[in-house]
Amino acid sequence: MLSEQEQIRRESLKKIINYGINPYPAKEFKFSHYSKNILENYTEGESVIIAGRLMRRKVQGKASFGTLQDSKGKIQIYLNRDIICPNEDKSLYNDFFKKWLDLGDILGIEGKVFKTMVGEISINVEKLHLLSKSLKPLPQPKIDSDGVTHDAFEDPELRFRRRYVDLVVNERVKETFLKRSSIISAMRKFLTLREYIEVETPILQSIPGGAAARPFITHHNALDMPLYLRIANELYLKRLIVGGFEGVYEFAKDFRNEGMDRTHNPEFTQMEIYVAYKDYHWMMNFTEEMLEYICLEVLGTTEVQIGDNKVSFKKPFKRISMLDSIKEHTGLDISNMSEDELRQTCKKLSIDIDESMGKGRLIDEIFGEKCESNYVQPTFITDYPVEMSPLCKKHRDNSELTERFELMVNGKELANAYSELNDPIDQKERFEEQVKLAEKGDDEAMFIDLDFIRALEYGMPPTSGMGIGIDRLVMFLCNQPSIQEVLFFPQMKPEKWDTGPNKEEYLSLNIPDNWIQPLYESGYTSKSLLLQSKPTAVHQKLNGYRKKNKLDIPAILLEEVQSWYN
Repeated sequence: MLSEQEQIRRESLKKIINYGINPYPAKEFKFSHYSKNILENYTEGESVIIAGRLMRRKVQGKASFGTLQDSKGKIQIYLNRDIICPNEDKSLYNDFFKKWLDLGDILGIEGKVFKTMVGEISINVEKLHLLSKSLKPLPQPKIDSDGVTHDAFEDPELRFRRRYVDLVVNERVKETFLKRSSIISAMRKFLTLREYIEVETPILQSIPGGAAARPFITHHNALDMPLYLRIANELYLKRLIVGGFEGVYEFAKDFRNEGMDRTHNPEFTQMEIYVAYKDYHWMMNFTEEMLEYICLEVLGTTEVQIGDNKVSFKKPFKRISMLDSIKEHTGLDISNMSEDELRQTCKKLSIDIDESMGKGRLIDEIFGEKCESNYVQPTFITDYPVEMSPLCKKHRDNSELTERFELMVNGKELANAYSELNDPIDQKERFEEQVKLAEKGDDEAMFIDLDFIRALEYGMPPTSGMGIGIDRLVMFLCNQPSIQEVLFFPQMKPEKWDTGPNKEEYLSLNIPDNWIQPLYESGYTSKSLLLQSKPTAVHQKLNGYRKKNKLDIPAILLEEVQSWYN
């Protein structure tokens, strides 16, 4: 159902076409400048050609002002009727510009740069081109005399669903995504300077591996087999280390079939890197060096505001073992606890658990509930229990632990890294333990990947690997409260579209076919809404709609409307 404004815009579209102007031309429009270039390098009288969206218009008789917004900013335009219409026919200004163009239309402008009486750099328009007619009105935020903004486009659900509108009317949103691009570019530059190789690995996998997570599953028709969207790219990258690459990395789209919240989206971006002949101590140094570099490159400082906290990414970062962290924040030494003892400890600490959880998951729950949120400044949590890390090498000094770290920032995990397990026999045993957990009901337990074990049997050099969440890093460096703010198109529930009236519903009340659409467009969009309304009100609305829209049907009688309610 079209709004009144949408109907008016469609009428304007018809008039533009009848006037002989193509509202959606195919030809390339060659522009010479961006608004930013003109404003920063002002040259009086310079001829310019720009393109952008009409965001403001103020008509003053035979002269008008407007604002054009392009990809770099905004600039004022000035239109004089006699300049753009030098001949006797003034319809291009009087009709086309004043009546048929709308805010949101995309225009091409040819003209000369000048300054207004108040000193504002503007373009004196000589030629006007319509490049795309806008059929839906943009939100128009207005600031009153007290500085209060009204009609702002701020509803999160609408903003995330209609990101294309969000980007046009909320300048800060575009800045976030430009900064996201800069962060990724800086990280890629850091890795390239060290001569590590950027690679691509399969997204569709026959065995989802490399993380403890529930995968999305699909079916390959030609091969008649299940396939999974990858939950991580770890096992393929390590295959490349076996193949002789010394350092490989990938900016990967990963997918995990899990809940959504402020810090999780089922589809997310991760950078994973694997470097041969290194260990997790080297990777800690590498990670803090990389993050410091990115902050300086993108922000010019290592001090970052994240919510209410000032966080420093200046190296070195604090280091503490997981068991020491739990001891520090709970007063409990869990290092020698059995699975049953851990289960009892969780209950004492009021931590929700279930019977499917093994020793590793129980420890992870304790840390997540009692410790994680305390680490605001970047902190490496090291030396995880072996049950929590089936792909990680056992600790060189304690076989009950692994050589693993997670980097915590602002109470959330940002990066995860190992001294990678390269013993094929040990790896197979770890996978078999995961199979047992799956049999107990753990839907996040890892699959066994026999080809990966075979790859390790050929020999993988000692290797350290690290994965860092790009979306979460962007959240931190852009001071955004949710992951949805740093994804162009976060996952949303399907939108309910207005597909018009359900005719069967209306016909069941013996409503004539020619009154169904008027009923629907008058706001009675369902049988229940109609029956909740008084017949007299429905009667008045329908005849009002008939008159306004000049329908070629007789006025409806009140008695006829009342009959629908029997």
